[in-house]
Amino acid sequence: MLTIILIIIAVLIAAVLALAANKPATFNISRSTLIKAPPERIFTVVNDFHRWPEWSPYEKLDPAMKRTISGAPSGKGAIYVWSGNNKAGAGRMEIIESQAPSRVSIKLDFIKPFEGHNTAEFTMAPQGDGTAVSWTMLGPASFVSKLMQVFVDLDKLIGKDFEAGLVNLKALAEK
Repeated sequence: MLTIILIIIAVLIAAVLALAANKPATFNISRSTLIKAPPERIFTVVNDFHRWPEWSPYEKLDPAMKRTISGAPSGKGAIYVWSGNNKAGAGRMEIIESQAPSRVSIKLDFIKPFEGHNTAEFTMAPQGDGTAVSWTMLGPASFVSKLMQVFVDLDKLIGKDFEAGLVNLKALAEK
C-alpha cells in the first residue's frame, strides 16, 4: 500500500513538473482603459515616481513601506526603490525610456518575495476626446514562475492590480 501511495505521489509531482516545463518562456500581462484627458496630463503622472502614491495600487500594500526616489527628478534615469512587508516585497524601478507624451518604459527588478527582472510599459495614444492608456508588464518566466503558473493565473492576479491602478489613474487625470 505504501508503495502505491509513493508511486502516485511521484506521478503527480512529475505531472506538475512537466506542466511547468511546458509553460511559455516569457509572459506578457496587459490592461487598457480610456481616460478622458489629454495624453500629456497622464504622461506627467506616470513619468514621475513622486506622483505614484497618488494612483498606484501597490502603494497601499504596506503603509509603512520604505521608498527612496533618486536619479533624475522624472523621466529617463528616475529610480524608485522600495522595501515593505510580505505583500509589498522589495525591489527597484528605473525609467529607461520616456517619450513624451506617449510612452514610459520601466526596468522593474523584484528582489522579494521572488526575484524577477521585467519591463513595465505605459503607452498613451489619443483616441477621440480622450487617451487610450495601456499598462503592460513583460519578461522571462523562470522555472519557479512557470511552476507557480500551474496553480495560479498570473494574468488574473497581476491584471486585477493593473485594472485598479488604471481606475485610480483615470480618476486622477480626469479631475
